[in-house]
Amino acid sequence: MSFNTLKLLQKQKTNILEIWMKNQLSDEGLREDLISNEDLREQSGELVAALITNLSNDDLEDMDGDSWNSVIEILGGIAITRARQGFSPRETGRFVFSLKEAILEVLQNGITDPQQLFLESMKINRVMDNLSVVTFETFIKGREEVILRQTDEITEISTPVIRVWDGILALPIIGTLDSSRTQIVMENLLQEIVETGSSIAILDISGVPAVDSLVAQHLIKTVSATRLMGAECIISGIRPEIAQTVVHLGIDLSNIITKASLASALAHAFKILRLEVKKAGSINKTNNF
Repeated sequence: MSFNTLKLLQKQKTNILEIWMKNQLSDEGLREDLISNEDLREQSGELVAALITNLSNDDLEDMDGDSWNSVIEILGGIAITRARQGFSPRETGRFVFSLKEAILEVLQNGITDPQQLFLESMKINRVMDNLSVVTFETFIKGREEVILRQTDEITEISTPVIRVWDGILALPIIGTLDSSRTQIVMENLLQEIVETGSSIAILDISGVPAVDSLVAQHLIKTVSATRLMGAECIISGIRPEIAQTVVHLGIDLSNIITKASLASALAHAFKILRLEVKKAGSINKTNNF
């Protein structure tokens, strides 16, 4: 980039920021619910200052060079923050492209020679296009981190181990049971058995949409691990269609106690523990005899 152009951009740095802010604030899609005007101005000002300083580098296209680290670091931080705040890729892209429009507007007003204006505009286009690619790459990484974190949280929430009675645990499973989730179910259940000293665990699969051979294998592994801990495991929530599927697939669950509902599984657990639950009226009636 020529010395005169650099001098023009540095002199018009404040003007570039104001044009850029005007463009962003006039955008009907501006998400004022996600970022305040003060924070937007602070982000924009920091990026403009770093970018104008870096335009003096000889190589304007090599974004992997150390000279661009400061700009990429600022832009990457903005992209990650926007991904976590809930901005869409389109909204983040408009943020960068509107800066290019502001710089090109300043060049058009400050350079009178058409040939020089064309050459300098092309350089700015290449720089901003490369920075846009960096922005999208970083934004996608940030969004993937958000999705992975939410997936872990949902998985953790969807596999609660409930202490339904002294010595009896229940683990209602909702959704598809895959290998990774089976591992979490198994770890949570075994840890709770150790902490509570429970001897019976009920796996309720009423919320599992379908049972195939793979899901059955996961359940059998969980039951086997529970038994190694000295506890008996009951699988409840066996609906008629699931029972037919298990029989059709030839899956052997004969060594596992299965029940149609959580209530019947709990009743069977009481029977194993030799517990008898009666209505208060029944007890009084018994005492009257």
